[in-house]
Order: sequence, then C-alpha cells, then structure tokens
Amino acid sequence: MRGLLSITLLIGCVSATPAMADEGPDWTPCAADPRQECATVEVPRDYHRGEKITLAISRIRTAKPETRRGVLLLIPGGPGNSGLYRPLTHGMRLPREVLDRYDLVGFDPRGVGQSTPITCGLTGDDAHPRHLQAWPGPGGDITANVARAKRVAQACTSNELVRHITTRNEARDIDQIRRALGERKLSYWGVSYGTYVGAVYSTMFPDRVDRVVLDSSDDPDPRRVAYGWVNNFAIGVEDRFPDFAAWAAARAGTYGLGDTPAAVRQTYLEMAQQVPDLRAYMFQGLYTDATFPLMAEYMRAARAGDPLPSIPLPPPDQYQNLYAVLNATGCNDVAWPRSINRYAAAVAIDRLKYPLTGGMPQNITACAFWPYPPAEAATRIAPSHKVLMIQNRRDPSTPYSAALKMREALKAPMVSVDAGGHGAYFANGNTCGNDAVTAFLVHGTRVSKDC
Repeated sequence: MRGLLSITLLIGCVSATPAMADEGPDWTPCAADPRQECATVEVPRDYHRGEKITLAISRIRTAKPETRRGVLLLIPGGPGNSGLYRPLTHGMRLPREVLDRYDLVGFDPRGVGQSTPITCGLTGDDAHPRHLQAWPGPGGDITANVARAKRVAQACTSNELVRHITTRNEARDIDQIRRALGERKLSYWGVSYGTYVGAVYSTMFPDRVDRVVLDSSDDPDPRRVAYGWVNNFAIGVEDRFPDFAAWAAARAGTYGLGDTPAAVRQTYLEMAQQVPDLRAYMFQGLYTDATFPLMAEYMRAARAGDPLPSIPLPPPDQYQNLYAVLNATGCNDVAWPRSINRYAAAVAIDRLKYPLTGGMPQNITACAFWPYPPAEAATRIAPSHKVLMIQNRRDPSTPYSAALKMREALKAPMVSVDAGGHGAYFANGNTCGNDAVTAFLVHGTRVSKDC
C-alpha cells in the first residue's frame, strides 16, 4: 500500500498453547509423501445443523521444539486449490529461523481434494481448462458464454454440499482445525484468495489470531467480493504485461515478436484475434517470469505455423474439482448481476478500455444463473494489528491498486515489492520483501516499506 508507515513493534510474545498431539488428530505419514504427517478433522457441513464432512490436514513439525512459537497454517488460494502438501511445496522454502519456530500445517479446504470433495461433472468442451475464465467469442460476442454459464450453474448445484461452500465457512473450518490442534491462537500465511480467507478469519475470530501474513491480496469490498476480483483481472494484466513485452523485445532475434515493448504488445493483440486460446494461456503465463519463454515460444510457433509447445494443464479430475469449488465459493459469497444485457454492455466497454483481456473480466459466468441466494452477508473486514501484508506492484491476478483496498480495510502495514507475478513471499518477490516478512514471523516486527 502506498505511503510509508512508521515501524510498529508487536510488544511481547504471545505464546500459543503447545499442540496436544495425544488428544488431537490421529497423525500418520502421508501416503503421497511421508515427509509430512496427515490426519483428518470432522467439521459441520452446515454450521446450523449436525451433519459432518471431513477435512484433510497435514503438518511438518518444527525440528526445534524448544524454540516453537506455535502453528503456521498455510492457506491456499483459488478458491479451489489444494493446500494439503503446501508444508512441503511452499513451507520448506522458508528460512530455518521460521521453520524453527512453527509447525507448518496444511489443509484441503471443504470441497477440495482429499477433504470431502465436490465436482460439477462437466462434459465435453465445458470441461476444458480454457474456460476457467469466461473469454468472449469473436468481436466480444457472449452468446456461447451465456449458454455455458447456464449449463455450469445447473451442473454445479446438483450436490447439496455446494450450498455450504463459502469463505465464512472456510474460516469456521480453520477455527475447527485450530481447536483440533489444541492451539489457543493461530499464525497463518494466506496467498491470493487465501488472503481474503485470512482477513475474514481475523474479523470473525480476532482473539484467536497470532501473526498473520497476507500475500497478494485483492479488494475485500463485501458488496462485490469475487465479482470484483474477476473485474480486476483487466487492471492486473495491464500492470503486468509490460514485463513480458520488455522481456520478449530484448529477445526479438529469438522469438520475432517485436523489437520494442510496444511492438510486442501489438503482435499479441493481433494474434489474440486469430489464436483462440492465446489470451487464456497468456493470463496464466503472466503469473511468473519463469513462464515467459514458454509463452514467447507459443506465440512464435503459432505465428510461423510450427507445432505448438505443450501448455501444462491440470488433470481432468483436479480441474473439475477446482472449478466446482471456484464457482461455489464465488456464487455463494455474494449475489452477482443477473442481466445478460448488462454483461454484454460491460464486455463491450471493457474490450475498449483494456484490450489485452478482451472483455473477459466483465463477462457472464455461472453466478448469473446461480439458484441460491447467499445464506449470509459477506464479511466487512475489520482492522487488525496482527497482520502484515506483502504485495507485488505488478500482479496480474490481484493488482496492487486492489490490494490497497485490503490495506485500507485492515489498517495494516504492507511491504510493497517492485516485482511482477502472482505471489511475493519466497515466490516472485525479492530479498528485501522476504526479509521483512521473515522478521515479522520470527520477531513480530511489522513495517510498511518499499522493496
């Protein structure tokens, strides 16, 4: 967030109650990777009724119990991403001084992966990952999107559990995990959508929070929530694409996409009219600099008529699960506009204002035809003195301008990182940002700074 705040020290040490392993979950080595322990926790399917569902949880305990502060819960993004193996895939990147102080705990949110899962059971082209975002047809036509949105809404609401997949219920589930672990308070690191989950948890359960890192945040406006996040993709891509354009221009002799950033942008816009999946693949390709060579080669090959390189896609079952939870959460948290004409008009305007995303951020989705109204109002995020935010300035998915809205709601300090990509702390950020977050987790020092 813009503007520097003075350094704030969290005075004192809030020591969490030690985990009561003997009375808690039944831990066993994880089947897929025994370096982690796995267990399950039962939570209410509906917090107003008694039926239960299962959450899959995991942990890697600190190797130095004498320095243990408590649990660092790793909250995944999405909605719909698995978090069960994040203690290995993300947590073990962290510096030793963090690992010495926390048990790393991961989980699959309700509906996801090895927790009680859901699926929409989509068939045919509807099941292709290119439709994760609703890309308009030629000239901005949304006719096919309207038909697909209706089919998806009908398919995704056939499972009763779908009605109970919301951000507030995920926050309640996290508190059930805290209780099962025997912890008085939780520290956690939420990334992307996980930042909103973390902000909702700190609002709903403020006295159960220790140290909170929110990495790559979006606008938590309770009137819009996920609808607003999708709209913000247009801004994020405009912020981020210049990084790719400059990278490709510097390699014009290899890829032939243009020898200036402006020329690369023009090449992309021209090709996007001819190559149906280019925009969808490029959007994901902007998440990290490591993907730039693949995207440049894809564009070069498509332009030359050469065989296209393979674009990594999630396995069909995993994608069906992710897409189901994504729709359930977004559509259950807040009511979306219903008017087809409104979406068509918004797409036309957005295509002119933000040509890189071709109207996708304003397009119609299954939420326009969702048969259930929200069961409760979205959370108005409350200020918290337990939070440190970190944000890349050129994030394609959760743009910096939107993260400023989260900072405003939380009244929290933020580390602003001069980097591109989605995810900052030990991901696409830099040493300065990493050190600031590490100091917070280890020593409790919260600081707003530019990195």
